[in-house]
Amino acid sequence: MTLTISLPFSHGGTTELRPYTLLARTPATPAKGERFNRVVYSAAHVVADPLATRDPWSDCALDWDATIAYRVHLWNLGLGVAEAMDTAQRGMGLDWLTSLQLIKESIGAARGMKGALLANGCGTDHLLPEYARTLDDVIGAYENQMSAIEALDGRLILMASRALARIARGPEDYARVYDRLLSAAREPVILHWLGDMFDPALAGYWGSRDIGTAMNVALDVIQRHASKVDGIKISLLDKQSEIDMRRRLPANVRMYTGDDFNYAELIAGDSKGYSHALLGIFDSIAPAAAAALAALARGDEPQFHRILAPTVPLSRHIFAAPTRFYKTGVVFMAYLNGFQNHFAMVGGQQSARSITHLAEIFRLADEAALLVDPTLACSRMKQLLALHGIG
Repeated sequence: MTLTISLPFSHGGTTELRPYTLLARTPATPAKGERFNRVVYSAAHVVADPLATRDPWSDCALDWDATIAYRVHLWNLGLGVAEAMDTAQRGMGLDWLTSLQLIKESIGAARGMKGALLANGCGTDHLLPEYARTLDDVIGAYENQMSAIEALDGRLILMASRALARIARGPEDYARVYDRLLSAAREPVILHWLGDMFDPALAGYWGSRDIGTAMNVALDVIQRHASKVDGIKISLLDKQSEIDMRRRLPANVRMYTGDDFNYAELIAGDSKGYSHALLGIFDSIAPAAAAALAALARGDEPQFHRILAPTVPLSRHIFAAPTRFYKTGVVFMAYLNGFQNHFAMVGGQQSARSITHLAEIFRLADEAALLVDPTLACSRMKQLLALHGIG
């Protein structure tokens, strides 16, 4: 059956409706039980509860069943889950208390699944940046979350801190905070360097707006605590900077790419090494990502690139500036693919992207063979268009 839909297209400053006929190709999926030769996490989104009697702009309410079911879906594909990260709208609708409950629920779900990989976002988001007065305030906030997650036997991802970025006066302040945290961590952690395109409040992280200088600070910290660092995720959308840093890491410390523009070539690597992955886009392209990683593990790098290449235009669109609103596209993909029965988000973030932007996600997802049920996706796209007076 041919599926055709009228979509808004923007060109030369104008927007017009054009018919689009879906390709409706079968998505790539890995064979059950295939193993990867990279350590791979998908940062996972949360599903809002649209029926909660709370203010959707200021209060957080989740559909717990649908949220945990999506994590099970990722685990079944062989992907790890990076929990309560920015993809889950941490700091953009998801508060710390709900994050802690989410971590607890995910840890419980992971225990029932053989080999389920799970790491959990630990930050300072319960401390409003304007209330942080000293570095000890920041350290205390981190330690509060560290102890809560470790009490659940959870693994840590030390997220970048808005409070630290606000009050730090230079590289030595970052060194002091991370020296203290890494010395106290029970198990090796993943560090998290998020660029200001993802969060403007993190500009100048590690004490400098110059990437090379900031990188040196981070590397010095890692060198001093190499036994306590599993790896570092950097999300700078700067391929060469990631490669440069990767080549300077201690042998036991992994580079986790957070580059949602250049992930395929960074994961494939070169003669001097490769990146593992901790990516928000893997939430949206999970079956293709798993199939590609399985091909790479079999030694079929051409197939790895054939599968992932069509996903890159979609990812670049979802993560287009202002990049911090990429979560809207991630949740929209889950809605199109039937993993949730509504397109509502915590914090009302479904309104953060235009209908033209969302229509382009639909088209690019179809071209990348990422629509699980094209008929359902087409029906849901038409409903959304109708709500915007189109159709």
